[in-house]
Amino acid sequence: MEKSCIFALSITIKPKTMTNEILKTKKITAATLKSFIKKSPVLFVENLSSFSGMTDCVEYNFNSKMIEIAKEDAIGHKGVWCVGSSRDYFKYVENNNYFGIEVSNSCGCGILWTCKMN
Repeated sequence: MEKSCIFALSITIKPKTMTNEILKTKKITAATLKSFIKKSPVLFVENLSSFSGMTDCVEYNFNSKMIEIAKEDAIGHKGVWCVGSSRDYFKYVENNNYFGIEVSNSCGCGILWTCKMN
């Protein structure tokens, strides 16, 4: 006896850019952050707070501003640090013109922003 099998394939096409509608609905993890960096056409970083060795604690940055960065410098170089081992806390943030991911941990707090696509 011959057996025949029929497989139904479900194909989903993933967008090439990360949109704020997609990011709002996701549970944000380190993998989501990496995908956000990879799929964003332009990235900005805002360093809200960072660790200070002088006071041995995290201090708020009163002069925080958004700075455009290269994708290679997105994590660990220009204001957003990931410590790993589930000690990073991620949150979706949004304003009128930008959306992004806020990363908080023992090293401080920073936001990776990208422009909203209209």
